[in-house]
Amino acid sequence: MSLLTEYSGPFNPAFNYENLDRDALLKLLKACGDHARRLDAYWYLSVMDKVGNETAFECDTEVWEKLASSLMHSVSEALNIKSGDVLALMKALQANPWAPMYKTEMELISNDHGIVTFTHCPTLDALEREGKGREQLICCDLEVKLMEVKARYFNSDIVVTPLKLPPREPGSGICCQWELKLERNK
Repeated sequence: MSLLTEYSGPFNPAFNYENLDRDALLKLLKACGDHARRLDAYWYLSVMDKVGNETAFECDTEVWEKLASSLMHSVSEALNIKSGDVLALMKALQANPWAPMYKTEMELISNDHGIVTFTHCPTLDALEREGKGREQLICCDLEVKLMEVKARYFNSDIVVTPLKLPPREPGSGICCQWELKLERNK
């Protein structure tokens, strides 16, 4: 049986992901990542509407601090990313299931030093459209913590320095930018 490029044909009671070709699997991965991002957004907004932004943010922070490390573990185990340096962190960031929704540029200066630049972020776009200033909490407070959690998964000596965070200048093309540096002799 040939691999499916889509699933518009007849019903297959024995369907599984192994029936899909590479492009179809990539589309499905992107759809799943987008679904997870939307789930997070809808959950947050629902809690915010019921009990306020402060409690929603506290809950979101608690959940994401746990999930960030778990995500790095899952990706690393699946793809055998083992080293404890910035290179490993950057590989895991590239391979995380949410990655297809974002546009990033990564510069690996050395295995211990890198720059990650996000040039498209649907979450930031939504927060800017909303116009309530929540990007300060989500992007400047929570995301800084989460990048640090992800870095610590690989090595507690990786220092995360945000180089650019929202608010962004119109037309700048940069949503956020991070320097990741392993300081071995702390």
